Amino acid sequence: MCAVLLGVPVSAAAFGYLALTAKLEPLLYHDLPRSLGFGATPSWWPLPLLAVGGLLTALFVRHLPGHGGHEPTDGFSARGTPGLAALPGVLLAALATLAFGAVLGPEAPLIALGGGLAAGSVRLLRPGLPERTYAVLGATGSFAAVSSLLGSPLLGAFLLMEAAGLGGPMLGPVLVPGLLASGVGALIFVGMGSWTGLGTYSLKLPHVPRADDPTAAEFGWALLIGLAAALLAAGIMWLARRLRHRVEGRRLPLTVLLGLVVAGLAVAYAQGSDKSATEVLYSGQDSMGPLLADAATYSTGTLLLLLACKALAYAASLSAFRGGPIFPSLFVGAAGGVLMSHLPGLPLVAGFATGMGAMAVAVLRLPLTSVLLATLLLGREGLTVMPLVIVAVVASYVATAVLARPPRPPHGHLP
Repeated sequence: MCAVLLGVPVSAAAFGYLALTAKLEPLLYHDLPRSLGFGATPSWWPLPLLAVGGLLTALFVRHLPGHGGHEPTDGFSARGTPGLAALPGVLLAALATLAFGAVLGPEAPLIALGGGLAAGSVRLLRPGLPERTYAVLGATGSFAAVSSLLGSPLLGAFLLMEAAGLGGPMLGPVLVPGLLASGVGALIFVGMGSWTGLGTYSLKLPHVPRADDPTAAEFGWALLIGLAAALLAAGIMWLARRLRHRVEGRRLPLTVLLGLVVAGLAVAYAQGSDKSATEVLYSGQDSMGPLLADAATYSTGTLLLLLACKALAYAASLSAFRGGPIFPSLFVGAAGGVLMSHLPGLPLVAGFATGMGAMAVAVLRLPLTSVLLATLLLGREGLTVMPLVIVAVVASYVATAVLARPPRPPHGHLP
């Protein structure tokens, strides 16, 4: 019963936050320039947009409680919940990131929103309960908040369980109320989406081409894609962490500067191709479906440019802005997979799915969730290519672990 009572308001709050973000994106990128007298959005428009977004993000991180929430260069995290006093800063920093076009996703602020509201409200109403009780309630709220974001309440619940390392004595107390809250949250998302006409804001790929049974050559490609994704993700995270250390000392000017870098990459992509700058901006959640459906319209040069600009914008956003790393990693992997499908022996759907899974696990370090993300999003065709995705995910996971291993001390040196 507690899971139901928590799931309903938390899911409604999460839906409202996603709806606000979704409304601000076209308002700022399309409606605002037209209201200022431009016939269409100017090619340079991302520059002032990201400068303002960077300024607001830096101010919220620097001056509001909570420091804007989870540091995205640390990877995905589902541990701990912010207090109620920190929630405004977390949500505002993420809103300035997501709405103005930085390359991060909404899952981190939603997890903070769900966990913070659930644990914080019960802490106010029933102080003095064991800390374990508040932790379970916070996890339940997080389950409800992300229930439909990934296209399936089960997938969202699985993501949180694997990320939090739930097992042993903690699995039972969290699993049952968490799954119930996730199911309630999905119903609330569907109901509010239908009632408001705004949709459910979940990641779905409506038009997936048919996939054939895997071949031996495709298994070889899956192995190579896994290794390539591990190297690309290592480069992205290395650059993001190097930039983060500089940002921490001069947050306001450098966040604005990195916002301009993200915008410049988007403008460069738009000028160098016949595509929209928004494919480089934002999390990539809304661009994945069109990328797959219109893959034939992307030349090899366009895909290379998209991959390079999106990866660099992702690294810059990770270093200074606030949000989650999941959706950009999926988009970068998908773009790389589409690019690889131009080579002989690798069909489009197989490349798309293996790229998503390999890049997701290289960033998230969650192998089971990465396999499910890359396959369930493709529906029935995802089940067909699941063996390829598993090979790519395992190869990427192992390669990432090797790349992250600290160097051995010299022979004879005692640590």
